[in-house]
Formats: sequence, structure tokens, C-alpha cells
Amino acid sequence: MSSEAQPPVTGRTSERGAATRSALLRAARDVFVSKGFAEAGVTDVVAKAEASVGSLYHHFAGKADLYLTLFEEFQTRQAQRTKQAARAAREAGETDPMRVFVSAARAYLDGCLAERELAALFLRGDGPPGFEVVMRDRLRTWARRNAALFDDDENALVVVLTGALAGAVSEIVQSGDRKLAENVLEIIGRLRPAGSATGPARG
Repeated sequence: MSSEAQPPVTGRTSERGAATRSALLRAARDVFVSKGFAEAGVTDVVAKAEASVGSLYHHFAGKADLYLTLFEEFQTRQAQRTKQAARAAREAGETDPMRVFVSAARAYLDGCLAERELAALFLRGDGPPGFEVVMRDRLRTWARRNAALFDDDENALVVVLTGALAGAVSEIVQSGDRKLAENVLEIIGRLRPAGSATGPARG
């Protein structure tokens, strides 16, 4: 009998595993959004996913791991959105770093509004132990990425921009107000380093 008669099962197995993992993450998202992290249970997640407890622990360390994975995947999507927006602005000929920043910030806020329930979940203060440290680390990473757009002597501006946008994210996610998002971006776009010309960037 030919050894080629039976196709390998590894591909099918990995596909099933990936599908189960995705189903568990979708279920965790829905359960965390509706119940909050503290009140949600592993049994709620596996029931929603129509999976087994064993399959959950095959893919994740537990409830906190599900939450952190959802957070990291959301942040990855947000990073992709902002990078694409910044790149598109530069490819369109934009050289003003503030305008590039605003383009990236708009993409970030759009992502928050597009995934508003998930974004709100991470702002509740109802995450696993130590999540506040993860959030602080993420904010520092965000500030470093923002700093890469500006000159080295504009650190104070980067701190202000990052803090202002972080504060605006919370209000915009809670309200779902896209007009507020645009107003915030318009104000942020007027900021300039100390000693530079004031007023909005020229078009």
C-alpha cells in the first residue's frame, strides 16, 4: 500500500486546534464584556464556546491568560492600524511629524470605536492581578513609538501628547462620540514644542 494513500493528519489537527482557540477567545470576550473579568468563570467561557475545560487549559493557562491574550491581540491590531496610517500619511507627502502623529492617533481612536466593547473592557479596572502594570508598560511603549516621530529635544511634547490621548481614549470609548474624537485630534494637532510657532500646522 502506498505511503501516499493517507494524507497527514497534522494539518487537520492544527486547524481544529486553531478553531478551538479562536472560539474560546470569542467566548471569553463575550463573557468578560457581559459579566466582567472578576465575575466570569472558566465554565462560562467553555459553555459559550461549546468546548471542554480540558481544551481551554490546552490552549491557555486560565482565565487571566485569556484576558491578557485578548488584550495583546487588540494592541497588535491597534499597532497595525497606527503604523499603516502613519505610513500612508508619509507616502502622501506629509512631512510634519505632528500631522503624521494625528493621522496615527485617528487610526487608534477609530480602532477603539470599531472595537468599543473590547476597548471598554480593558479600561474598566476589572482585569486580572497585575494588569495595571501591563497597562503602564503599554503606555510607556506607546510613548516611545510616539517619540520616534519627533526630534530628541521634544520629549516634553511627547509626554503631553501621549497623556492627552490616553485620557481622551477613556472618554471617547465610554461615550462612543466620534465627533469628540475629531475635536480632540484637532486640539492635539495645534500643540507645538516650546519656542516654536504657535497655531495649527499649515496644510
